[in-house]
Amino acid sequence: MAQGYADFHSHLVPDVDDGSRTLEESLYSIGRMVEAGLDRIITTPHLWLSHAMGGRLAAYLEIHDHRWTSLERAVRAQYPELDFRRGFEVMLDRLGLDLSDPRLRLGGTGFVLVEWPLHRIPSGSPAILEGIVRSGLVPVVAHPERYHGIGPGLGLVREWKRTGALLQGNYGSLAGQNGPVARAFILRMMQEGVLDYLCSDFHGRREYTFYMVQGARALRELGGDEQLAVLGKTNPARLFDGEAPLPVPPLSLESAGEAAPVAAPGEGRGWVDE
Repeated sequence: MAQGYADFHSHLVPDVDDGSRTLEESLYSIGRMVEAGLDRIITTPHLWLSHAMGGRLAAYLEIHDHRWTSLERAVRAQYPELDFRRGFEVMLDRLGLDLSDPRLRLGGTGFVLVEWPLHRIPSGSPAILEGIVRSGLVPVVAHPERYHGIGPGLGLVREWKRTGALLQGNYGSLAGQNGPVARAFILRMMQEGVLDYLCSDFHGRREYTFYMVQGARALRELGGDEQLAVLGKTNPARLFDGEAPLPVPPLSLESAGEAAPVAAPGEGRGWVDE
């Protein structure tokens, strides 16, 4: 893959969530990402709002600060040309947390990466996102194609976008990691031009597949070179600079043939593509 890709969704801070377990594993995983063509990375450990309420956020962030500082120092030494920053993937399992701390946002920008709890969409989800927008931040909804109950249409994600929220899909969904339903939904979003970004959501373990390579290849095979450039390069780079994404040209599948599922119905490849 050519140089110039940017990624703002990964789990590389060691021993804080279900991503990298050690500093060595983090650096090994970052090396894989750089080799694939990434020159900008924001890593985003999980943050459950329910774990950070009641005055517990400071203690929670202190642990992360220590692990992040060690990782950042090592990355600067090993990959000095890499733009490497931190953020969080904030699970909206509670309401009311103040997200003004720049550590909670993506690389110190006004964007915040959010996800719905247990891959299920709560009632009133547009109002939740609207509340974040009213606070002066821009919510980026992680992997909308993976949520249960979202339905085959795009009505709900369009409601999210009307609030001012943005949408980030996973490369792995294009490659069959999350099964045929997720793959069909992310392609539908791209056909309608509502998806804003593609990211890896790489969980930084040696045994895990880095699906960015397979996902980019799958999109190219569907004739999506132009969409890949905007979703994987231009718009993520604009986020790093604190700028809104550009419109993404709708993906036409007619000229590329049918977007057939690449995994058996109801199944996905999971973390390891064997």
